[in-house]
Amino acid sequence: MDSGELLAALGRSVAFGTPILLAALGEILAERSGVVNLGVEGMMAVGALAAFVTTQTTGNPVLGVLVGIVAGGIAGMLHAFVSITLRANQFVSGLALSMLGLGIAGLLGKRYEGQPLVASLPEGVFSGLAIALALFLWLVLYLTRAGLTLRSVGENPAAADVLGVNVIRVRYLAVALGGMFAGLAGAFLAVSYRSSWTEGMTNQLGWIAVALTIFVAWDPIRAVFGAFFFGLLYYLAFALQNSGIPSMFLQALPYALVILVLALVALRRRQGAAPEALGVPYQRGLR
Repeated sequence: MDSGELLAALGRSVAFGTPILLAALGEILAERSGVVNLGVEGMMAVGALAAFVTTQTTGNPVLGVLVGIVAGGIAGMLHAFVSITLRANQFVSGLALSMLGLGIAGLLGKRYEGQPLVASLPEGVFSGLAIALALFLWLVLYLTRAGLTLRSVGENPAAADVLGVNVIRVRYLAVALGGMFAGLAGAFLAVSYRSSWTEGMTNQLGWIAVALTIFVAWDPIRAVFGAFFFGLLYYLAFALQNSGIPSMFLQALPYALVILVLALVALRRRQGAAPEALGVPYQRGLR
């Protein structure tokens, strides 16, 4: 592989990894507050649909991205209401939201199937934004009072409550922002990466983002490298299609590696990096 091919491979791996990174940053936010969100895939699908429809209607992809972000945030608020206010099982709520989002995108997107996008945005804009957001999130989490508050809510919400922190508000904000990140990831697929609407546009990337969050131990900077690594795997799955390697093996490679990575993480007991109260509903006055 010469230098030109290497640069092309790196560029495509960044493009493939961008939606994974954006969605993973949203998941890191939510889980740092103690809320598991398995609805990322559905949030991405809703964001992608909203961004595509808005862009097709107005011809303005920037407006499409903004609407996609809002749609993801609304989906995040729905998950927050069910899992925080109603204190329902967070895993079940997330799975239901994922199926709901995919169903809505599949149903409402049928009329746009195969339609070419009327206007688009450069992939590099999203990739640069994703990296900048990862750095910003790291700075907020570890160098600001707001980040300390968020992490304390995820570690020991009862103690944070005693110190005057509004645990419910912090968790709502984190989950809603996480949904907005997922919506942005979907918008990238709709108005930049793809040239037309296709059903299943998110292609299970939301699930890889959830796994990546665990793999990088809830760290935004590590998420950058992890996302682009998985992006490289996606690129190789397409680039090696004519190499004689079975296509089914290549298509399954990124997902198989996710399973392998999670197994290794479990063996090495890196789960200890998880927020202590992750997945545990909080009710004031109960410990």
